[in-house]
Amino acid sequence: MADERALDEVVTFTSDLIRFDTTNRGGGDCQERPAAEYAAARLAEAGLEPVLLERTPGRTNVVARLEGTDPSADALLVHGHLDVVPAEAADWSVHPFSGEVRDGVVWGRGAVDMKNMDAMILAVVRAWAREGVRPRRDVVIAFTADEEASAEDGSGFLADRHADLFEGCTEGISESGAFTFHDGSGRQIYPIAAGERGTAWLKLTARGRAGHGSKVNRENAVTRLAAAITRIGEHQWPLRLTPTVRAALGELAALYGIEPDLSDVDALLAKLGTAGKLVEATVRNSANPTMLDAGYKVNVIPGEAVAHVDGRYLSGAEDEFRATMDRLTGPDVDWEFAHHEVALQAPVDSPTFALMRAAVEEFAPEGHVVPYCMSGGTDAKQFSRLGITGYGFAPLKLPEGFDYQALFHGVDERVPVEALHFGVRVLDRFLRTA
Repeated sequence: MADERALDEVVTFTSDLIRFDTTNRGGGDCQERPAAEYAAARLAEAGLEPVLLERTPGRTNVVARLEGTDPSADALLVHGHLDVVPAEAADWSVHPFSGEVRDGVVWGRGAVDMKNMDAMILAVVRAWAREGVRPRRDVVIAFTADEEASAEDGSGFLADRHADLFEGCTEGISESGAFTFHDGSGRQIYPIAAGERGTAWLKLTARGRAGHGSKVNRENAVTRLAAAITRIGEHQWPLRLTPTVRAALGELAALYGIEPDLSDVDALLAKLGTAGKLVEATVRNSANPTMLDAGYKVNVIPGEAVAHVDGRYLSGAEDEFRATMDRLTGPDVDWEFAHHEVALQAPVDSPTFALMRAAVEEFAPEGHVVPYCMSGGTDAKQFSRLGITGYGFAPLKLPEGFDYQALFHGVDERVPVEALHFGVRVLDRFLRTA
């Protein structure tokens, strides 16, 4: 088991990493290098030989390999990203890059997404070095840049240009799984991610006839665009159940003693109450208009109008998504992918999933582990290009009222010290047996 020093270090490392402002606003406006150098130094102190890799100056990734005892075993990738989304300091109770530890809680941007997991990885590896522990299989550790944007400077760059560093890796673990979900009636659920919806960020362009705002114009680009995004926003997507979502619904229904009637999934979700939130965003494709840009003067009808849409699609449902977009945009609006990544599906009956389940249950025997599919995406998409099956497993034991999912990209992001201690213990237990 991880020693007391590891429990202290995970708090220190989380706080220290938060203090590096690695805000990713997109468009290349980010500097992960100071955080990457910090992480690399901690790995080097544990006897590893990390390499720092950049596609763009300052957009730094760290990769290191810890050799296992069984050379014939497949390797395991353990990865976390170093960048974070923006935070407006005026909205926060503490400065988002203070890393302040107050009343048993570590505060700051990245506390749950995902510098906490980065710190857990560092703490576990260093504890093993002190104890002389080696895992059964090779463990490849990667700290990446640019996950909060396109990943072109991070996992995409690593997968495309440095595949040799991940030789032998068949499975990987990263963010957004094994956290405590309180259902409001006393049950504690620990969802482990075994799938992700695909990413389809779209740019819509409507073209028309420019003209004076006082004249009749039946070819108004703004009107055409508005009609298209209204159709998209109001569209009711049909039900599409992936194997992971079916498994999630089955296990949740069993937990609540409900007949798992998949002929009426919406009714089943309603019966599951708050636990249905773990599944409801992943039973369908989705497309949400998010940005509009048109015109330059109130009395001028522009010849072009642009919108952006955050689209997500389930495994096996990309063709349907494309066809639906063609139909909803209509003949006067063109659409294209601004960013496009695959949907993922991982087996929930694998030995690795069973070991993750067992590790959580050892330290949270009152908890109920279930599989789930992420509504969004992670670096696992890019690493899947190398044939790596990805799971979401960044364990945290959270008190009731502590809404993990709301803190992702939210104001006053924070993580309890005890949650970090739990995460280190569970991650240590899993990696020793994996």
